[in-house]
Amino acid sequence: MTDNITKQRIKLAHPKLRNELEDLIENINTNILTGQSKVRLAYTLRTWDEQDELYAQGRTKPGKKVTNAKGGDSMHNYALAVDIVLIIDGKDASWDTKKDWDKDKQSDWMEVVSEFKKKGWEWGGDWVKFKDMPHFEKSFGLSVKKLKEKYLKKDFIPGTEYVNI
Repeated sequence: MTDNITKQRIKLAHPKLRNELEDLIENINTNILTGQSKVRLAYTLRTWDEQDELYAQGRTKPGKKVTNAKGGDSMHNYALAVDIVLIIDGKDASWDTKKDWDKDKQSDWMEVVSEFKKKGWEWGGDWVKFKDMPHFEKSFGLSVKKLKEKYLKKDFIPGTEYVNI
């Protein structure tokens, strides 16, 4: 039960992640979250310019800091990261990490985290310096520095602008 917004965002993810994301989201929404909430992908691919705009927030632009990564320094810039949100009753967005909408004695957010981690995704909620609760990434063993080098050398999957992994 993957919503159309999430399906569109999966299409923006790195080709090596698309099938896994489809299966993962479908499993979570069908078998894990059995109450009012469903998981949606809020972000997958983010351009370097979009990343710089987010980086400016809380620094040179109003708002709270939401990232420590400039353009080119985020796994989102290489389509290897996703941000999630829970959609409640098909309409309301929630980033509540404690609420248990399906009343199974586990927060719905942490149930999603558990499923992503089972598949080898790194969770931003585990980071020490800057906790990023909605964020998950899969680097395939490549650092951002290495991904940036590949990107700048145009080491892409033929016919795309996705880096070769």
